[in-house]
Amino acid sequence: MFKGAWTLVKGFHLLLSTKELRTLLWRMLLLLLVLFVGLTIGVFELSTAIAARFIPTGDAWYIDFLAWLLSLFAMILALGVGIVSFVTLGAIAVAPWLDQLYVRVGRINGVDLEQALLPWWKSISNSLWNSVMPLATFIPLAALAALFLLVPVYGTIVASVFWGYAGLKLLSFEFMDTPASFQNWKWPERKAQMDENKWYYMGFSGLAMFLLIIPGVNLLVLPAAVVALYSQVGGATAKATDSD
Repeated sequence: MFKGAWTLVKGFHLLLSTKELRTLLWRMLLLLLVLFVGLTIGVFELSTAIAARFIPTGDAWYIDFLAWLLSLFAMILALGVGIVSFVTLGAIAVAPWLDQLYVRVGRINGVDLEQALLPWWKSISNSLWNSVMPLATFIPLAALAALFLLVPVYGTIVASVFWGYAGLKLLSFEFMDTPASFQNWKWPERKAQMDENKWYYMGFSGLAMFLLIIPGVNLLVLPAAVVALYSQVGGATAKATDSD
């Protein structure tokens, strides 16, 4: 887990310290900012709606504690939805720029990926399509988390755990999308990468999820993740090719 988190830290450093990458970064920040503001409003409304719907009232001794737990889960759920939506929609919206960013990281590492660049419309459509299967794995876990809400007190805690794990897994697939696309990986290869390096990606996406809560920093997470994962996906493949 630490290795994954440290990889993301190195991705931030390379992104912000390299002029060739920074010049491309500024182009996508405005679009990500607009998306973030819109989703922030949505998260607030969702949190309020969940709290109003599920928080109980009454005189029983456990009501205050249960209300606190449900309020906490409402906040976690709303934040989770906001974070997952921001990364998923952001990855689709700025997909052409993320592709160019990845090509520049390859150039810094001595690998020419220019010919693998796709037209902007195809890059966006591929990113949209590549989000389908990760969402298909996310929805059952999210539904299971919702079912645990029906269990008094402890169900809220279990639901938060399931929701957190489902969110981290989905984020991992989204962060992996650009590097995996340049390797021509389909869903089986992406799933195998995730299964073989589960704790790496849990650490990577865990730190990313924390940073996505911080305004300003959250705008840099997606491009930094793409830069960082070159070493895990693209870099590893390049080394294997060189050794052959």
